[in-house]
Amino acid sequence: MHGLVGPNGAGKTTLLALLLGLAQADGGELEIFGCPVRRTLALPAGVAGFVDGPGLYPSLTARQNLAALARLRGDGSGGIDDVLERVGLTDVADDRVRGFSLGMRQRLGLAAALLTTPRLLVLDEPANGLDPAGTRDVHRVLSELAARGTAIVLSSHRMDDLAALCSEITLLAGGRVVFSGPITELAAGADELDYRLRTSDPAAARRVASETPDLRVLPNDDLYQRRDAGALLVRAAMPALDDLVARLVGGGVAVRELSPVVPPLEAAFLALTAAANMPREGGSR
Repeated sequence: MHGLVGPNGAGKTTLLALLLGLAQADGGELEIFGCPVRRTLALPAGVAGFVDGPGLYPSLTARQNLAALARLRGDGSGGIDDVLERVGLTDVADDRVRGFSLGMRQRLGLAAALLTTPRLLVLDEPANGLDPAGTRDVHRVLSELAARGTAIVLSSHRMDDLAALCSEITLLAGGRVVFSGPITELAAGADELDYRLRTSDPAAARRVASETPDLRVLPNDDLYQRRDAGALLVRAAMPALDDLVARLVGGGVAVRELSPVVPPLEAAFLALTAAANMPREGGSR
């Protein structure tokens, strides 16, 4: 799976619309499955998905929506019950969509895309509005599709979604690509991070941390510290953090929690988008 991420206005929706044939590029070339795409709605077979939420008929039931879509494509109604079950909507299959929550609509949009058995699935914020159980179900469906060979491109503002699903990621800022590659490479690009540390002996942990080279103990009046007075906040790169843990354990201090205040993937995202949005030398300010 390939993730697409960037701040609002970065160009994610435009790129997804191009992949779905809903927009036409004013320059450059686009190929899908080796076929040039030069006009809207001229995609090769096997492409499915949605942008800005799925288009649904609110007065129809979930089942009727899928049946109408199948008829528009010249397909039969076979497979509707199967896709409804896969996205967890069997119990509400005959309820009108106007009463669906945002998360249920997202699931129905995914079911509509699955009707075509796509080779390329393009999804815009597929976990938007889902509760934890719904997110887990959607992740399961997408992972199964990817394992069977479906290429999936999805956008998300939730970095945990991307970390859980995607092997590669493209980061957009201001209409430009500022990173594209393995998601592990992007996460590894974060240098120093703030970490929350809980131990069996906070006083000893503070003393050991203050003596650890290349590691900074954040002051007590730091914003994070005020929110969580029971934790020690430190700023370090990974080698210094490893050194700290070794010193604590060697001194008999149990480490009960050590976690980044901002996950590495999110920290890298913030750093790269901030750099991309900085005014260029000689440019307007």
